[in-house]
Formats: sequence, C-alpha cells, structure tokens
Amino acid sequence: MASDCTSLAILIREIIVNEAAENATAQLKLAFKDPAIIPALCAVMTTSQNHQIRQSAAVMLRMRVKKHWKKISPDHRESLKVVVLQAFTQESDHTVRHSLSQLSAVMVKHETPDRWPALLELLNQSTKSNNPQDRQVGLLLLSKVVESNPEPFKPHYHQLLQLFGDVLQQDLENPACLYYCILTLTAITAYVGSEEMNLMRSLIPKMIIALKHLIKADQDQASEAMEIFDELMESEVSIIVPHIVEIVHFCLEVSTDTTLSDSLRVKALSCIAFLIRLKSKTVLKHKLLSPILQGIFPVLSAAPPPGEEDPEDDENDSGDGSDSESPKHYAAQVIDTMALHMPPEKLFQQLMPLAQACLSSGNPYERKGGLMCLAVLAEGCADHIRTKLLSSMLQTVCQSLSDSNQVVRSAGLFALGQFSEHLQPEVSKYCSELMPLLLGYMSCLNQAKVGHVTKAFYALENFMENLGEEIAPYLPTLMETMLSALHNAEELKIKELAVSAIGAIANAAKELLVPYFPPVIESLKGFLTATTEEMRALQTQALDTLSVLARTIGKDVFGPLAAECVQLGLNLSNTIDDPDLRRCTYSLYSAVSTVSPDCLTPHLDSITTVMLMGLKSTEGVTTHLEEDKTFVLLDEDDDDDDEIEKDGDAILTDEEQIDLHDIAGFSVENAFIDEKEDACDALGEIAFNTGAAFQPYLETCFQQVYDMKEFPHEDVRRAAFGAMGQFCRAQHKVWKETPSEANHQAMHKLLDVVLPCLVETVRSERERHVVMSVLEAMNGVVKACQGEALQQPGRLQDISHAIRDVLKKKTVCQDGGGDEAEDEDQQAEYDAMLQEFAGEGIPVLASAVPADVFLPYLNDLLPLIMSKAKASCTVADRSFSVGTLGEVLQSLVTVSGGRAVAGRLANRLLPVLVAGVRDSNSEVRNNSVFGLGALAEAAGPVIVSDFPMMLSVFSNLLSKEDDRRVIDNLCAALCRMITSNVEVIPLEQVVPALVARLPLEEDLEENKTVYSCLAMLYTHSPGLIVSQMKTIVAAATHVLGSKDVDTETQNHLGLLIRNFAQQHSAEFQAAVTSLPAEQQAVLSAAISVS
Repeated sequence: MASDCTSLAILIREIIVNEAAENATAQLKLAFKDPAIIPALCAVMTTSQNHQIRQSAAVMLRMRVKKHWKKISPDHRESLKVVVLQAFTQESDHTVRHSLSQLSAVMVKHETPDRWPALLELLNQSTKSNNPQDRQVGLLLLSKVVESNPEPFKPHYHQLLQLFGDVLQQDLENPACLYYCILTLTAITAYVGSEEMNLMRSLIPKMIIALKHLIKADQDQASEAMEIFDELMESEVSIIVPHIVEIVHFCLEVSTDTTLSDSLRVKALSCIAFLIRLKSKTVLKHKLLSPILQGIFPVLSAAPPPGEEDPEDDENDSGDGSDSESPKHYAAQVIDTMALHMPPEKLFQQLMPLAQACLSSGNPYERKGGLMCLAVLAEGCADHIRTKLLSSMLQTVCQSLSDSNQVVRSAGLFALGQFSEHLQPEVSKYCSELMPLLLGYMSCLNQAKVGHVTKAFYALENFMENLGEEIAPYLPTLMETMLSALHNAEELKIKELAVSAIGAIANAAKELLVPYFPPVIESLKGFLTATTEEMRALQTQALDTLSVLARTIGKDVFGPLAAECVQLGLNLSNTIDDPDLRRCTYSLYSAVSTVSPDCLTPHLDSITTVMLMGLKSTEGVTTHLEEDKTFVLLDEDDDDDDEIEKDGDAILTDEEQIDLHDIAGFSVENAFIDEKEDACDALGEIAFNTGAAFQPYLETCFQQVYDMKEFPHEDVRRAAFGAMGQFCRAQHKVWKETPSEANHQAMHKLLDVVLPCLVETVRSERERHVVMSVLEAMNGVVKACQGEALQQPGRLQDISHAIRDVLKKKTVCQDGGGDEAEDEDQQAEYDAMLQEFAGEGIPVLASAVPADVFLPYLNDLLPLIMSKAKASCTVADRSFSVGTLGEVLQSLVTVSGGRAVAGRLANRLLPVLVAGVRDSNSEVRNNSVFGLGALAEAAGPVIVSDFPMMLSVFSNLLSKEDDRRVIDNLCAALCRMITSNVEVIPLEQVVPALVARLPLEEDLEENKTVYSCLAMLYTHSPGLIVSQMKTIVAAATHVLGSKDVDTETQNHLGLLIRNFAQQHSAEFQAAVTSLPAEQQAVLSAAISVS
C-alpha cells in the first residue's frame, strides 16, 4: 500500500478536503507501519500536481524524520537527502518550499551540514545567484536550517556574515531576502565568537537601513526581524554599543510614526527600554536622554482615535492590572525603566519640563500623560521624590482628582496609588489631608462605573495599607463602607474590591480590627463555600484577605479558626482546578503556619503534594506551532513494543523532545507563574515554622525548589532562592532544638549546596531584584546559622568577595565590566539599593566569626562603605554608609576579639562618624550618633582618650537637635559610653541632660540600652539616680505595660521602680503623687508584681 504513490496521494487529498477523512486517516496509519512509506512520500512530494498534497507529504516526512530518524534505513536516509534538495530546487509554490525547508532543517539536526555537502553546495549556489528569486529561495532554506541547529554552522559563520553584508546592501528591493537574512543573523547571534565580532558589528548600520525597507513592505515581518536587537542585547550587547545612537534614533522613528501598526511601534519602544535597562550609562553619555523623552512624550499623551478610549479607560476594564500592548503603555514603561536605571538628578532635569507642560495643558490626554509620567517615576526615584519633591507632586495629583475629565481623574488615582506604594513613610504623613479626600471621592462614585470604582479602590487601598495606628479615626467609616458593600453590592467585582480593601485595612489596623472580625469572617466563609464559576475571582480575593487576617489580627483571635481555614483551603484546591485559587491557598497555609503551625502538621502530606505538582507542572505554557497539525495523529502510536524496548532511551532523549523548529514561540500564563512563585515562598515559610514536622518533606521540596533556580521568569527565581535560604534556616532550627549528629549533617549538606549557589548567583544573575533577594537570603542564612554557615574553608572569603563585587559594581546585573566612565556620586536609586543589600551582609559576617578572622575582609570592604559618606553623595548613600559602620561596630561588641579590632578601626571611623553627626539630614545624623555609641561600647577603654571629644560633639548636638529619633539615639549613645567606661564620664553633667530627654518617643528599641544603664548607675551612683527620680519615674510610665517595649526591658525597669519604692519611699511617693491618676495606676501595677 505504502509503495503505491497514487493511492497515497489520494488518501492525503481526502484528509485535506475532509472527504472520508476518518477512513483515510486509518489507512494512512497502517501505511506508516511500512518502512517503504519514506520513498512513497518522497514520490508524492516530487510528482503530485497538487501543491497542497506536495506540502502535506513534506510535513508528514518531517514528522517521520523528527521522531524516527534512527529507524529510517541508511539507504532511505541518503535518497531522502537527495530528493528533498531536488524537490526544493524544482518547487515553484512558496508554501511547499517553506515546508521543504523545514524538512531540511529537521534533517540537519540529525545529519550535520558536514555530512550533507550537497546542502552546503545548494546554499552556496542559490544565495550567491544573480537571480533575485533564487537568492530569496536560498536564504529561506538557509534561515530554516541554521535556526534549527546553529552551532554546527560555526565554521561557516565568517562566510555567512560576509554574505549577509552583501544581501543587506544589494537586496533592498527584495524584502523577503532581507527578512530571511536577518532571521538567520538572529539565530547565530548567541554563538558568534570573538573573531566574528567586528564583522557582526559592521552589519548593524546596514541592518537598520534594511529594516526601514522591510517596514515599508511587511510590518509583521519587520517586527519579527527586530528581534535581532533583543537577541544582541541578551547575548552580545558589546556588538551594538558603538551603534547605540543609530539604533535609538531608528527605534524612535518607528515608535513615533502613527501610520505604523501598534505591534511594530511597541517593538521599537520595548527595544529602547531594554537598551536603557542594559546600558543606561551609554545612553546618557551619548546625550540620548533628551531625544528619547522628546520622542515618547507625544506617544504617552496622545488622544485615542475619535470614538475610542484607551484600554485602561474602558469602563469594562477588569482592573486586574493586565497590561495593554499599546504604544502608550510602552512609552510609560520607557520612563519607568529610566527611573529604575538612571540617576534621578539627571533624569528629572530633562523630564520635568515636559511633564509640567503636559500637566498644565488644556488637553485632557496630555494631563493624563503628565500624571502617568509622575506615577511611573515613584518606584525608581522614590528617595529623590520623598526628600525633594513630594509635597508639590502630591498636590498636583490631589488636584487632578477634581478634574472635570474622568480620564484625568483615573490617572490621578493611579498616581496616588503608586505614590502610596513607593513613597513611604513620608506619604503617610499626609494622612489627615488624603484620607478625607479619598473617602469623599469614594462616597460620590457611581457604582455602575466598575472600571473607575476599581481605580479609586486601588488608590485608597495602597494609601491605607501603610497607615498603622493612624487609621484608627477612619476605621468606623471604612468598615461600614466595606461591610455594606459585602452585603449589598450587586456587582461581584465591587464585593471583590471590598474584600481586598479589608485586607489592606487589616495590614494597618491589626488588632484594632478585632471588633469587626466576626462579620468579616462570616462573609469570607460564605464566599469560600460557594461553588459557582462566577464566584472564582471573589473566592481568590477572600483567601488572600483571610491570609492577611491570619498574620495581623492576633493569635488569640485567629488561632481557634486556623484548623477550619486549612480545611477550607484543602476543600477548594481538591474541588476547583484553578492556578490563582491554588496560589492563594498556599499563601493561606503559609500565614496559618505563623499563627498555629500545629494545625498544618496533619495536612503537610496533602499540602506539599499539591505545591510540588504546581512547581513541576508545565500547565499554562503554550507553544505556538508554525503550521496546521492536521497530520499529527498519524504518527501517534506507530511504535510497536519491541521497538520501544530496543532503543527506548534514545527515543526519549533524542527524538521525543519538542522540536523548537516547529515552535514560533512560547507564552506562559501569568497565573501559573504566580502559582510557582507563591509555592516557593510558602514552602520556605512553612518549612521554617513547622520545624521538625516538615523534615520528612524537606529533601523532596528542596530539590524541586532548587530546580526552579534557572526558571525563565525572574519572579520564580527570586522566590526559589528565598525558599532555599528558608530551608537552611529551618534545618538549623531543627538541629538547635534536637542537636543530633544526623540533624547537624543534614544542615551542613544543605548549606554546602545553597551558599555556593547563592554566591554564584550574585555574580551571574542579570536581574537586579533577584540579586537583592539572593543577598537577603544569604544574609538571613548567615545570621541564623552564624559560624556554622562559615565552617567550610573559603566560604567566608567567597561571601565577602561577593559583597565586595557588588560594592564595586562588578556583577552582571550592574553591567559589570562596562566601558563607560563611572560617575561615582550619581547612580540609579535601585543600583544604590542593591549595594545596600550587599552592605547589610558585612555586620552579619562580623557577628558570625571571631573579629581577627574577619578583619582582613573587613579591611577590604570598609573603604568601599566609607567612600559613600562623602558630602557629595546622596542622602541615601550617606545614611547607608554611616549606618553600616554603626552596625559593624555593634557586631564587634559580642564577638571574640571584637574590642581589639574596634580599637584598631577607631582612628579611621571616628572622623567619618563625627562628620555624620553634623550632617544636614536627620537620618544621617541619627545613624552617625548610633555609630559613635556603638564604637564607644565596642572599643571601650581603648578609645577613652577620645571620649571628651565625643561628649563635646554630643553636647553641641543635644543643644540644637529637634528630631526625636536623633535625640533618642543620642540618649542611647550616651548610655553606651557610660556602660563601657563609667569612670571617665562626668556623670554629674551627663546624667541630668540624658534623663531630661526621657521618655524615648521614636526609637523605642533603645529603651533597653537606656534603662539597663540607669539600673547599673543606681548600683554605681545611687545618689545621682535618686536625685533624678521624679523624671525617671514619670518616663517609666510610658514604658511599663507598652506593647512596643520588650519584656526584658520592662522587667529591668520594674525592678528599678520597686527599688525606688522600697528604699526611697518618701522621694518615690512625692514623684508619684505629682503624676496623673492613669500614670499612678501603671506604677502601682509595676510595684505590686512580686
């Protein structure tokens, strides 16, 4: 049957036109069992008069070759190589040629070009032909075979690049040639060696001209061809750096041309954003910031076509944050990228005049553009805005909420939400102005306009979430509004928004929410037990809010419900297959583990099974196939068992893989990415909180999480590294609780895998925020495990050097090894933040090993930290610098040999810290005062000769300082000096000045330092302390019984007060009677404690 070419062609035709297709498919399946199917299909492919049949034969052959190459006889292989090239040269139909080139590409995967000289010869002849049609066909074949297997063509790269140079110059009137040429270039980019770099570099100007011609001919092909820039930036950015000016101007030309398709303009804008992300310093050096801004502002503020709206202003907008693929959205993203990757001073100088012009325009879409611009600056330039521009920018945004145009009001709400998220804590200080404004705005909303209501909720929620106790006066109004929406709103979306807002309120109010807890929990349970599809989004939100309540409302209130909540989560994930819902159950289990870990223990088996399935799953990953898979069923089950037995391994590893050649691209649904991210986060936290109960699952969970470290999406990688750190801490905790040799070995086994992995990732990871999380995880592991984490030879050095590399900007995510001149004092805020994460590791290391062991590395790191204390540095840098020095000194207080090392460092650190005390910024002063106190405590007698100078500095500051946090830290620093060397302090002058500044108001943690010092002084100089009793007793009433002060401090203070009452009853009684009744009651309670 299979050898009958005519019959085979008839069967293929019947499938194509869907006549008796079922019978034809069954007969073809039988035919596929016969090895002679190969020559038969070859005959159809070369002789049929019907181009669809020829194409189908080529597709079937490709499927056969792809899956079963090893089973095709050598003779058939050789004849196939001849026939496919013969068919290709004689074929006139483009679709058939396309399928033949794909067949050739699959064959090249098995039969490398060197073993198929005829292919190379055909490529050589056709691509150099004088006939444009031949060149086009040859370049089509070349693009497909090279794309399928770029590496074996490496010996020919030089020749290929020369060819492409000619094509890009000579074939400007043949767009298909340009298209195939650029696709092939894209395929080889990642494999180009240093010897081809210059040649590749020289093609860039030609490529830009070719793309301009291609845009005129076919915008979709041009958009695909522009992927070359992404590929170059991903794999070999140095090729394009010399041509960055031409590339940026080309992309601006495309992105600002409103006659072009949105997708092409978006491609150009995303290319600009990518360039800024990778090479912001080069962009600035070539003075490209101004032209980029001049180009994108009209895009950002453009009005939509008449009768249309921007997608985000559509009333049917779901408000789920799904980004529109519009040029306007990507223009905002370019500004967002600038904010994240450029020094704010340089950016604002060029950008603010353009933004101001938009904001004062009579055109509502220009006003909207100005507000969108302010909104996207908030994350990347937070420090700059908080310290210099917050009041004026906030005023602009608030005024926009009374704009006559809803489009502008919506943008204002978005900007306010962004400010609330990124400009903390300063933005919360405007609570008394903003809360009434937002509540008033909410009360006037038309509930039917769900899209706009969603934006108002977004602004309110983000602002409320960070208010803390400041929310109290607004709580009754807020909860009345939200509970009313839960019970009465007709739209499910409004109920969902109210449930989300209750989560934000809980984050701020914490136990203040207890009176409202019963009605809230009843509503949530009602939503979570519903089974209809339309309730899904509301259920997801209800789970999220339940998780927030578990963490905030207090163990006593939530504890009794913990087991029921776990069961609710399990019931939902057992009955509903939805990644968003599963993700929220993971967060719920994680939250419950912080309140009542025992409730999880019986269910750990089920919980970990579901999470591991979520991590392993490829669900949600869609492969976009290039052509119709009509014939895919033919090849499904044509293996008999013997064949599978015989070379099953080979089939699985080599032949059953997804053929990337068939795939035009991948897309992954966000919900499945979010599920993997939340599964990692939750597994880490649950492992830590459930301790020994998690041990049976730790190894399997760790392995699966460890496998996610290479996941394409950076948020999943970030979560995986965080969880790996949590697993180490969990294993350390188990060993501490049960110090067996087996637990000790298990901990070191984990540490030996995780810490080297984290160190390597700091250097090699491209995404800055992933590296921040890795540094945070590393610091967390060392802080928890202390010296145990650093036992392996070289481990301390490896971590110290990783920190040093970040501080020197030598890592991949900092564009390490770039050729731009550094402007040390100006950098993007997120670059500074990355260095802060690294710097936080220095005091952690200092507290984990003996001081003399760490000293060589500390000497290496300190100059890098101290260099950021210069007056020309930003406030954030100066604060970080002196803050880190203080933390390092405090670490030296507790470690072996710390006093000697602190003494040796004193001469270098004193000038920096003293200069910091005189800084114009209160945060820098605060950290410097803390650092001087820590130096006195750590070095003690070694620096006693410097005490008079330090006291003089403190005295000067105390006389004029009005920032309460600085004053609190001054009190603590004086106490550290007294405690470390009481004999050299002029107590008669110092103690009254210190006591007069009590109680502490801002930095309540320092109560411990202050009152332990006063207790020591009561023993050392009782008369002096008794003389200050009235002030000390009054201050004590603010500390005793306060939930913000630790139990140990309260116990020390209680003992001091009881000593006063028993040993100096008259003075004590006089001090008490001068106080209000409420404070007297606090003291009575303290005295009555036995």
